[in-house]
Amino acid sequence: MNVADSQRVASALEHLGFHATPSAEEADVIVMNTCVVRQSAEDKAVGRLFSLRPLKEKNPNLVINLMGCMVGVKGAEQLRKRFDFVDVFSPPSDPLPLVEFLSQDETRNLEADEVSRRFALMDGDLILPLEERNRLVSAHIPIVYGCSHACTFCIIPYRRGVERSRPVGEIVAEARALVRQGVKEITLLGQIVDRYGKDIPDGPSLADLLRIVHDVEGLERIRFLTSHPNWMNAELLETVAELPKVMPHIEVPVQAGDDEVLGNMRRGYTADDYRQLVEKIRARIPGVSIATDIIVGFPGETAEQFQRTYDLLEELRLDVAHLARYSPRPGTVSARRMPDDVPDEEKWRRFRLLEEQQERIVGEINSRYLGETVEVLFEEQVRGRWKGRTPTNKLVFVESETDLRGCLEKVQITWTGPWSMIGRLPGLPVASLFEIETINLND
Repeated sequence: MNVADSQRVASALEHLGFHATPSAEEADVIVMNTCVVRQSAEDKAVGRLFSLRPLKEKNPNLVINLMGCMVGVKGAEQLRKRFDFVDVFSPPSDPLPLVEFLSQDETRNLEADEVSRRFALMDGDLILPLEERNRLVSAHIPIVYGCSHACTFCIIPYRRGVERSRPVGEIVAEARALVRQGVKEITLLGQIVDRYGKDIPDGPSLADLLRIVHDVEGLERIRFLTSHPNWMNAELLETVAELPKVMPHIEVPVQAGDDEVLGNMRRGYTADDYRQLVEKIRARIPGVSIATDIIVGFPGETAEQFQRTYDLLEELRLDVAHLARYSPRPGTVSARRMPDDVPDEEKWRRFRLLEEQQERIVGEINSRYLGETVEVLFEEQVRGRWKGRTPTNKLVFVESETDLRGCLEKVQITWTGPWSMIGRLPGLPVASLFEIETINLND
């Protein structure tokens, strides 16, 4: 979501005549887009923000914009006192405060109606930043802002506001605009993406939207994330199975494998509910890959309860598990009512156990691809090799003298690891073992 928001603000700035610069020291405007889902992310943002203060002291005309979840939707009065060197505070997904601030600069001499016209153009028909235009292969489109589910650990509803679905026409127009600028794959985003349209009386469903976006000419692939077990229904699974452009990859977090912990998280399902959902997904979409999220060390989580999470992952053998150690977020129910009683050392121990488990499981899953030929959409070149993804979102590297950016190619897999695979195009030699080990370590 923050990647999409950053593209939007960069586009808005280019409409005002700015262009990207590689270093903060050279900039006239610095935008810091923040995430506060975990304490470590907020700490990093605060540290980086204070590191910019000397630049402001050296150049008072420098404009610093703090944006995103750190600001939130309720304003920035407390932040103004703490960060008095920041000029503009922008809520998530909203470049307008910065656009308005810059347009008030008399040296720019932009009338208010001209600012509104340019912003409306940017919002209704997104133009990618110049450095990404006709180079970006995979892009993100937010379709649901905010969240109204309010899991006890989650700060998103407090920072991004209540659930708000974007109009279908606006989403489709953005998809068409991105395709015209070279994008081949689009990921539809929402904190709970399968609740799209549920905040609108008789609104469209995510399945409806997928069918409409599927008709965008020139678009090769469609993905969506993140789903919630409670709202992933048969209609959505049928749509994924039927539409060839919608990739067979589902991200549906379980968060924990113990029912009491799930209840304390206010997730609204049991471990067995999740188990049955995974069975339904696999039955309807053969060959699907499934990703999940796990929080270890939630308040009150005992060793036995953690073991149930470990056992569930061992049983289900999912393709990806995004792991996080619990950290209390101010204002959330868990922070207010539940003591953070699992020691950090124990959180790390549980984290590493799951990390090792997933490395083994995913390594075994990916080994089935060895010798197989899969279709890969190539995104960019990384250290001399082309990087792309399979329909199931597996990362693949190949060597080629040809520019493969944006190309869909059949690739034979010659090596597999837990985090990536290596392949070759027809007629090209297999990479050496040394080269394979280098990719495994660095990527």
